[in-house]
Amino acid sequence: MVKSLTAILISIALLIGAAIFEWRFVDKQFESFEEELETLYEKTENETASAADAKSVQTSWETRKEKLHVWIPHNDISRIDEYMAETVRLVGRKEYDLALAKLEILLHLTECLPNTYSPPSKIFCKVPALRMTVSAVIPPISFCHSERSKKSC
Repeated sequence: MVKSLTAILISIALLIGAAIFEWRFVDKQFESFEEELETLYEKTENETASAADAKSVQTSWETRKEKLHVWIPHNDISRIDEYMAETVRLVGRKEYDLALAKLEILLHLTECLPNTYSPPSKIFCKVPALRMTVSAVIPPISFCHSERSKKSC
């Protein structure tokens, strides 16, 4: 009886530890990626971003996603891949207005996705303030998954 209870408590402790590790790891990866995106956003807004800048952010994402595949679904990762590839191409062509729209979506994803995999108190993502004037022309897009999170996103 005592051995069974001990085994159950150890299992619960291991599960809680793994959940906390996952939450912190995913959150940390997205926080640092968001900082890189914000830097690229500022350069793009000032029209000083180059294709090399965008490509370096994409390379950084490629490195991160190899580790994140363990923790988050492929669909979420591929969504970021798609927008990142479009951003690199648009910045390379110096189509900064369209690149800013893609970067705004990427920034929104980096705010929402980690909250999807965190404890319930952080399940709702905050709506980012509009960062550019083009967003008045392009309607905001919500990428929230559950019905509960759609209400706040």
